Amino acid sequence: MKKTLLIILCLWGLIPGYTQNKQLLYDFNEIPQSLMLNPGAETLHRWHAGIPFLSGIYANVGVSGFTLNDLFADNGVDFNEKVRNLLFGVSRNDVISLNQQLEIFNIGFRKDGWRGRTYYSFGIYEEIDFFSYWPKDLAILAFEGNSNFINSPFNLGDLNFRGEFLTVFHFGINKKVSEKFTYGVRAKIYSSILNFSSVGNRGTFITEDGQNNFFTHRIQADLELKTSGYASLREAGSDAFVSNLRKRAFLGGNLGLGFDVGFTYKPEEQWTITGSLQDVGFIRHSKDTESYKLNGEFELEGIELSFPEIVNGDGLNDYWQELLDDLEEQVPFDTISNKYTTLRPVKLNGSVKYTFGRKKPSKKECNCEATDREYRNAAGLQLFAVGRPRLPLIALTAFYQTKLTNFLDVKATYTVDKFSFRNLGLGFSSEIGNVNFYILADNLLELQNLAKSHNLSFQLGFNIKLPETEKPY
Repeated sequence: MKKTLLIILCLWGLIPGYTQNKQLLYDFNEIPQSLMLNPGAETLHRWHAGIPFLSGIYANVGVSGFTLNDLFADNGVDFNEKVRNLLFGVSRNDVISLNQQLEIFNIGFRKDGWRGRTYYSFGIYEEIDFFSYWPKDLAILAFEGNSNFINSPFNLGDLNFRGEFLTVFHFGINKKVSEKFTYGVRAKIYSSILNFSSVGNRGTFITEDGQNNFFTHRIQADLELKTSGYASLREAGSDAFVSNLRKRAFLGGNLGLGFDVGFTYKPEEQWTITGSLQDVGFIRHSKDTESYKLNGEFELEGIELSFPEIVNGDGLNDYWQELLDDLEEQVPFDTISNKYTTLRPVKLNGSVKYTFGRKKPSKKECNCEATDREYRNAAGLQLFAVGRPRLPLIALTAFYQTKLTNFLDVKATYTVDKFSFRNLGLGFSSEIGNVNFYILADNLLELQNLAKSHNLSFQLGFNIKLPETEKPY
């Protein structure tokens, strides 16, 4: 059991997660994909077309509570002692998650040419999302056993995780109402490929001083794991496996609906306020569902053995079989195929920004009002939150953005969240001709020693876009 736990610890350290926060991309309006975070963002182009499978590549990894360096640092501490310190030092509210997204295609265009006030965008992307709280009591029980915890209950409710693999089809409308206000909405259809969820679990395991024997073991459990898409993939051969994935990815899986909504408001010429909600929606799992449920109470106070029967026959086997039958009767393990509904993790973004450092005036006469594009610099604050089973995860970011040249924009961020208090990020967006290339990377200070890293994220992509050559309104 200890070896298994150590393998799990190492895997969690190598494949951890973050909060789906894209603070570098949010409000970076030179990049068309910023509309995916705020459908009400200002659009600075007449149309765009992402290069298929290359327009948006995103991965996000990290973990709170510990790093691989805590286990493998060469500091003279015994390895078993390191594991023990880690297990007792990590909180049940520490999290492990993984998020990855890949745009299949993304297209947008302005209605009525460059003079239009409405911008349409649509596309498809694939997403993998895994999230788990650290199962502290279960990890301690697996590593230490129960001999040192007599009369101390282990909380089975620490088991709390969910994961999904899905494709998202989306269509958005961005409307410029006036120079001060822009809003947008995005409709989404979710096609679930694979889903598993085990949240809201309850129960305890406790070993107490016994009356008829040394110890009494009590189990009270109400645990459930829901899955969809897993049973058929488990039974399918390699050829059927690939064809099943392809079918479910394109509206052949369990379906759901959702939407994003956002706005941009300018109370003053150089001040901008934005906000958005993403993934307000659900998925109805009615196909290929399989759930595993463990519910009941069990008490064991030793085993009464009849030694003559053991010596002369199969008494010991009979006793073990009787024990197992009793356990299954009192704490039944059921496999059922009920339909269920999951909610998407809702994400909230908000920012306030101040622009300054106006560009040199054009030689052409212009009576138009100043816009963000006429200032070289911007600074501000952004708030991010994502809904999770116990509490939302929150991040606060300070950012600075500048236009270094006519073809290169740069954004720098400093983020404080559950994972780190020194998260520095840097992003570049370039435009050479009609080709837009961007690359965004987070937590740069931890790149020098990945073993000490709590989280890392990056995003990159290529787009073809036609910028505005004249004021569109």
